[in-house]
This record gives sequence, C-alpha cells and structure tokens, in this order.
Amino acid sequence: MITGLDHVAVAVRDFDAAVDGYRRLLGREPELEPRDGADRAWFHLANMALEVIAPSGDGPAGERLRARLDDAGEGLWLAAFTVDDLAAASRLLSRRGLDVEPVGTVVRIKAARLDFVLTTGRIGAQPSPPLSDDTVDALDHVVVHTPNPDRALGLYGAKFGLDLRLDRANEKWGARQLFFRCGEAVFEVGASLKAAVTDAPDRFAGLAWRVGDPDAVQARLAAAGFDVSDVRTGRKPGTKVFTVRDAPAGVPTLMLSAEPIREPA
Repeated sequence: MITGLDHVAVAVRDFDAAVDGYRRLLGREPELEPRDGADRAWFHLANMALEVIAPSGDGPAGERLRARLDDAGEGLWLAAFTVDDLAAASRLLSRRGLDVEPVGTVVRIKAARLDFVLTTGRIGAQPSPPLSDDTVDALDHVVVHTPNPDRALGLYGAKFGLDLRLDRANEKWGARQLFFRCGEAVFEVGASLKAAVTDAPDRFAGLAWRVGDPDAVQARLAAAGFDVSDVRTGRKPGTKVFTVRDAPAGVPTLMLSAEPIREPA
C-alpha cells in the first residue's frame, strides 16, 4: 500500500532564513511554490523531498501552519507517504481505525498526535540543482520518538502497513529501535528503555542525511558557519557520521556516509 516516503515538511516562521539555511545545509537550490496561504521551498533529493513551509497569507495551509506553530513551534511538522491508489489506501486506513481526512489531492492523517499525509507522489521530480560537489544526496532515515513501542508497532506496522525490518533493544544505548523500510528510506522509531511506558504522544525526533564524503561535507558546512561535530565512526560498521547542531528550525540533524568507507591500505 505505502510504497515510499514522498517528503517531510519543516514548519518555520522566517521563510527566507530557513530556506537559506537549508540551501547551505543541503547544497542544493530549491523550487519555490507559494500556495494556499503558505510559502513553500522544495528541496528534491534522490529518494524524497524536503518541504520548508511558512504561513504567508490567507488560505487553508496558512491557517494549519499558524495553528501548528502556535501549538508546537518550529520544526518537523509531517511525513508524507507515497501510495499508488489514494482512494483505496484512504478507505483501508480508515477501516483500520485511523483518523483520515481527504484534503484536495492528498489525504491527511492524525495518529499518535503526529501529522501524516498520503499522496500519489512527486511525479517527474528531479533532484534539485547542486550548488557544489559536496551536496547531500538523499535521506537515510527520519526518526520518531515514542514513549510506547508496542503502540508504535501496532500503528506504523499493523495500521500503516510499513515493513518492519528490525526490532532491537540495546542496553548499552538505553534504547529500543524499530526500523521500518519505507521505499528507499527508513522510518525509525526509538524508545527509551529507562523511561516508563506511557500513552503520551509520539514526536518527530530528527533527520539523518546520506552524503558521499562526510569529511568534505563537514568541512563545507563548517566553512558555511554551521556548528558541526567532528566526524566520527558510525554505529554501522565502516561508516562515518557527524552532527549538525544548529540545523534550520532546530531539527536534530545527522550526516552519514551512504556506504561503508574503506580506508586506504
């Protein structure tokens, strides 16, 4: 039913500052789209898109954004999943007990106090033009934090129908992680092993981007004024990662090598 992750949206108040920040962060030139009371900038990558969106006038999108910003502030707002048949997917998820609302050419879903969208996708979209050689290539995973991992299994696995590939608990990290395959990206759900299980809402917890050369991208971002960590060994053997501590709209951001890096002999 769900074939992939179409895009994630970041809600912001200062559109120009956020767009400039993500232009420098991703190293790509966005497509601008004002519509329905909101300004949008689309950064198209190999496997999904990032939508930076801010209220700008009267219209349904602007009204929803103002309510979101008043309630929760800036940050990750929603994840949009791609489906082949929007009407059929909407009917099925409604029968599975989800709060489904058709809005224009998409379907909006509220679940665990998070916002999701079903869409037929960005048909024909090409990656946004690169501004340098050391750009961000794709999204590796979007992270959700849950206080109730069994509820998350029922919601994202049984109801949404995402493909659960790994369920692991790591006492060393103090976390349980659920990895759902979502097309060419991963929808990762994390839960603390130290906190009590509750019925509190889930929350979007960050984005991890794939880059070809972490060292070169880290140097580019440092030169562009970002607060970045040192490049370090990733949890996946053979990978390198680094953290961007001041990504636009306060979105927790990790950069990681797309494939294991083989050091020279």
